[in-house]
Parts: sequence; structure tokens; C-alpha cells
Amino acid sequence: MTDGLEILPVRGIGDITAGDDLVELIATAAPWLADGDVLVVTSKIVSKAEGRLVEVPADGPERDAARDATLAAETRRVVARRGPTTIVQTHHGFVMAAAGIDASNVDKTHLVLLPADPDASARRLRAGFRARGLDVAIVISDTMGRAWRNGLTDVALGAAGIPAFRDHRGETDPYGNELQITQMAQIDELAAAGELVKGKCDQVPVAVVRGLPFTAPSAPAAVSPTAPSAPDAGSSADDLDPGAAPLLRDAASDMFSLGTAEARAAGLLDAARLPDATRLPGVPVDPAAVQRAVDAVAEVLGRTTTVTPADVLPHNDATAALHVTSLERGPEGLMRLGADAHRLRAALAAEGILSVALPHEDGIRLDLSAPALTPSPASAPPASDGAPTDLVPSTTAPTDLDPSTTAPTQLDSSGPGSAR
Repeated sequence: MTDGLEILPVRGIGDITAGDDLVELIATAAPWLADGDVLVVTSKIVSKAEGRLVEVPADGPERDAARDATLAAETRRVVARRGPTTIVQTHHGFVMAAAGIDASNVDKTHLVLLPADPDASARRLRAGFRARGLDVAIVISDTMGRAWRNGLTDVALGAAGIPAFRDHRGETDPYGNELQITQMAQIDELAAAGELVKGKCDQVPVAVVRGLPFTAPSAPAAVSPTAPSAPDAGSSADDLDPGAAPLLRDAASDMFSLGTAEARAAGLLDAARLPDATRLPGVPVDPAAVQRAVDAVAEVLGRTTTVTPADVLPHNDATAALHVTSLERGPEGLMRLGADAHRLRAALAAEGILSVALPHEDGIRLDLSAPALTPSPASAPPASDGAPTDLVPSTTAPTDLDPSTTAPTQLDSSGPGSAR
């Protein structure tokens, strides 16, 4: 617990150019720095000092084309697009608008990129101050939007000398409850606090937060697989500092890795690419999930299409089955039957149910199974492009779909696509 914090602006640093010694400039502008201070440094001056600028035309379509090319080069994958706004995941692992490329507080013929490795930049700044006899922590900050709220806030891109989290797990609250998951992203909180005295137009790129008790990291924490680099064996204590990397959420644990429209498009592509497997995992399906899938497509099935439960056969490890038939036996009816069976397979896939389509004497048989159990998100490898495409299986223990006890699977016979 702290008795209070001070947030102090560092004024008089001036414009930064490639090759400038930020430690010298900050120390000169703030001779009052003390051990234990946390320096919140705007990423833009770090990028300028490190030469992370791209030359572009001052205006016109050529400028737009150059910016688009720069964005493509800084992008690992596109998360969402809305009008002129593009949200991407950078090669660092950050999810940001326009990959953090900035055209403010720089002349019109340049764009500023993010630092190539913000944690390494923070470690270098911390080492520079320690060489001057000052033990300070560094947070490199930038401005981001939030997925669930309007407005912007500053967050930490890099850090050194301070843990990314204040970990309250295992502590007991005043009511006697043990805290299980509470990890406060304290370097993000510090970045946001620093912005209150830095502003956007005041040319104050550094703030100092004083009075926060913390212990500098002495060993590497669990670093996200998306972190740009990992320390080598035999590195110094500062090199082992994980910095801000633990804040990055990997694809396996990211529940919102795509925008709404992009997720829908990915789902449609997945539906178009349903595999034609021959064997199933043999995991019981949830009858309620099967019913939801049937209900979801009921209104779009052909008027002569029927869906009924089928006996489970032992040939491919299915744990449930459906029979899709049509009263219309001509070419158009058969085409519609195939389309309806695929619609049903897509709806089943949306419920996490695997299916195999097999010809039947009077229609199409869909053999069903829940997916095989998968590793937990903590141990599952991320998708290669950062966007998970596998369906999330149910972890409940459902019972088999027994044709004799699943009459609700048959659709209401009063409407199109009903079972009869």
C-alpha cells in the first residue's frame, strides 16, 4: 500500500532526432530524479532517437500509398477494418490501430514507427541511468483504443525495472475471500497516469511517477510467445527482466482475436471448407447442441427436406447420427438436399460438433461426434497467423443421441424444412 503518488512532468527536453542520447536529455531536464522513480517515456521519442522513421511524400495520393505500404510492412495480421480504420496485430504482438504508425509531432515528410523492441529500449534507458548512479524504472508508453469502451488511454509497450503486474493472487480480501485471478496491469496504469501530465500537444514526452513501492524483477516471468525476443542463457539481471511482454495475450487465450465482420467472414470460410473425414473421435455429443443446430437452419431448409435421428452405426466411431431426406427425387430436389445437408453440417460445426456426410438409400446420413479433448489454452500452440480457427469443443459430459428419446430433434411439421 502507498500513502500517495506524485506524477511530475519533465519539461524542456526539446525535439528529438536520430542518435540523440535520451538518458542525457532527460537527466539534464530533470536533475531532481531519485532512486525508485518510474519514468514514463512516450514511445515516439524513443522511436525518433532510434531512427524508426519512414520518409513519405508530404501530401497527395503518393503519401497515402506510402502509408499503406508502411502499414503492410508493420502488420503481422489484420484484425478488423472499418472505413479508413485498420486494426492490426504488429510483429511485436500489439493489437493497435494502424500498427501504431504516427504522423503527429513529426514533420509532414515522415511517419514514426513503434520502437523495434520496446522492452530492449527500456532496458537500455534503465542501464543508462544506472550508469549515472540512478536506480529508476522505465515504462515506454503509447496511446491505444479499448475494445469495449470509447476513448483512448496510454498503455505500456515496454518496461524495465518494474514488474508488469501487481499480483494479488493468494491474498485475502476484507471479507475473507481469497483472490484467485487478480493481477493488476500496473505498468499500464502507470502509463495512463503519466499521460495526465504529458498531454498530446505540450511537448512533454516524459513523466515521473514517484512514491510507488515495487521490487524490480530478478528472474524472467512467463513471457508471451508473441514477444519479439527472449533473453539468452547467461544474460544479466536486467536482460532477464521480462518487461511488458507478459501483458501480451497469445492467440490461444484471445477470445476476441478478430473483429465482428472478420470473424463472420472467417466462419463462412470455415463452413465452406468443412472436411470430409472418414473417422470421428468417438466423443459423445450433447443432444441439446444437436437440437440447436437443427433449429438454427429449420427456416432455410427446403420445404420437402426432413431431418430425423438415425441409428448409430459402429463403422466410424460416431456417437450420434441424423438422417436428411427429401420428398423431391428429381435433379433439383437432389441439389437442394445436398445444400441442406451442408447447411446442417455448418450449424453443427458452430455448436462444436463434427460430422461426416455419407450417402444413404433415400438421402444423406450425417454421423456425428464431439471433438477430441484439446489442450488447455495455456498449453495449446497458437494458430500460425494468430487467429484461432478451430471450434471450441464442449467440455461437458453429454449423453449419446438416442433416436428413441430425441423426438425434439424432429422439426415442427407445420413449416418449411420440417421433419415429417
